[in-house]
Amino acid sequence: MEEQAALYSEQGAVIGRAPRSRVRRENLRHGATGIVVFNPQGQVYVHQRTWSKDLYPGLFDFTAGGVIQAGEDPFDSARREAAEELGVRGELVSLGEADYADAHARYRAFRYWTIAPGPLELQAAEVLGGEWMEVSELLAQVDAERWRFMPDAVALFLPWLASLAALPPAAGR
Repeated sequence: MEEQAALYSEQGAVIGRAPRSRVRRENLRHGATGIVVFNPQGQVYVHQRTWSKDLYPGLFDFTAGGVIQAGEDPFDSARREAAEELGVRGELVSLGEADYADAHARYRAFRYWTIAPGPLELQAAEVLGGEWMEVSELLAQVDAERWRFMPDAVALFLPWLASLAALPPAAGR
């Protein structure tokens, strides 16, 4: 049976469910999670998505995450996605909710960050590979447009990451 996605209203309430393929085909407003993963040194994990992904295949990303399943709590969805994609089971810290929309995706985003306490376990079906990057290096890569990054990750998380990069090192990043 096909995965059922939770549909969200403009006000952020769950209003129904639909098969994931229909969500993609009709660009239905749904719920999704995004998690920025740091290592203990404060570097961000940047990875390339597989070419088989149904949204933005092959692009680079600095978040784990995905579609919230029907009946699933956003926090539980974020925990599941971080564990499935990268093998991360650390504590999640909420960055709040935001909305994202473009010609390919329309959703209520539930944003988090976490620290990976140990080695990552990449899910081969979703992640081609990646590397740890200083926040300043990630910002430079996005600005230089050498790599094509997920537009939703850039819109939803880059301002927050830029604010972290502006902090002095002693500020506890």
